[in-house]
Formats: sequence, structure tokens, C-alpha cells
Amino acid sequence: MRIDKAIILSAGKGSRLLPLTAERPKCLIDLSGKSLLEWQLDALHAAGIRDVVIVTGFRDHLVDGIAARREGVRTLFNPFYHVADNLGSVWMARSEFDRDTLLLNGDTLVSVPLLETVLAAETGPIAITVDEKEAYDADDMKVLREGDRLLRIGKALEEYNAESIGLLAFRGSGPTQFADQVDRMMRWPDGTRRWYLRAIDELARAGADIRTVSIHGAEWQEVDFPEDVDKARALTERWAKGS
Repeated sequence: MRIDKAIILSAGKGSRLLPLTAERPKCLIDLSGKSLLEWQLDALHAAGIRDVVIVTGFRDHLVDGIAARREGVRTLFNPFYHVADNLGSVWMARSEFDRDTLLLNGDTLVSVPLLETVLAAETGPIAITVDEKEAYDADDMKVLREGDRLLRIGKALEEYNAESIGLLAFRGSGPTQFADQVDRMMRWPDGTRRWYLRAIDELARAGADIRTVSIHGAEWQEVDFPEDVDKARALTERWAKGS
């Protein structure tokens, strides 16, 4: 059965984008007349996703307003967004991993063809969407893979050959495997300071069947720094013109 559900992690404030995010969460910055979140929701809907859960935090009422105007979109408030990293947001949404689902970072702008590639890919229980480039920086979520099998994922890897774009697909036993690992990690003394992709790394190191889906050449943009906003606006301007 094709995935028809997505969880978007949009709790963060986006301090690195101040002053754009002084009064609104990062997911609501304007990109060519629509917010980043609205671009995400439109792309997901065009790709056949009909059930969307947005994990909110900073200025949650603003996201609630957008969700209320869209059928099949709901929000889940993370009250720990200001003290916990994104593992906490996934933990808050752990009961939503009740069937095949996508997990999308709230700052990752994705095209419809990219989503369709991920949804059509024949992968195992857990799949990480990756891209390749000539050089990687310290902030990239680096991936080490062998063929399409994920071996390691993390920003501090010394050996790597791709980067995660912030989009994952869970099928079959994958949602439960992931949610259970997240629940275990939130019991760690430093669990609130962990990224959710550490849960993927832990599963991979334990031998879980985790695959990668390359979307090299497809259009996407992470929005994390001021220069990323300019790139995202240039991209969405083309999309808005239908080119």
C-alpha cells in the first residue's frame, strides 16, 4: 500500500534565521508568497499524502491557523521544544507512527517529483532520502552507505559518501522499530539533547535493515541559514511560475 501519511517536525524557532524568526517559527518564513510549511503541504498533497501531522512548538498558534484551513492536516504541540532537540518532537509524535509514514524536517523544502521518487522506491522498513555532492560541510548530516544500505549517519562522521536531506520513509515494521528506539533513547540521561537521526544510526549499527534512496538531481533546499533563504526563494519562484 502506498504511503498516505506524513509527520512534519516544525517545533523549532530557527534562531539562526533571526530576525526573520523573531515572531514566527522557521516553517512560516515567506518564500515567494507562501510559507515554507505551505509549500511542504502543497507538495505532500500533490504526491498523494492525505493525513499530515505537524509537530509544533514556538508560536504554535500560527501553525494551528494554517492547519485549520486544510483538510487532513492537524497539529501536535511539543511543550518541550525550547529545552529538547528534535528527538523530543519525534517522541511526542511516537503514537502517530501507527502505519506507513513519511517523516519530514520542517526546514526541508521538497519538490513533488522528489516526493514521488521516494514514495515509489522499493525499500525495506526504513529508508533515508539522500543526495550527493562534491564537498560537505560541518553542518551536513552525513551518511555512509554501501550500495543502498545505510551503515552510519551523523554530522561528525569521518567517512561518508552522501548526506541526508531530512526526509525518511517508514513501511511495514519500520514505524514501530523507529518509535521504540526513540522511546528508549529519551530515557538516556542526555536524551533531550539528541537528534532523531541518532536513533537511525543506533538501529543501523545494531544491524537493522535501513536503506537509502538517492534523489540526486531532484530539487530540494534546506532552510537553515540566511543564505539558504535566498536559495529557497529562487527555487520557489521557479515553482510558482511553473518552470
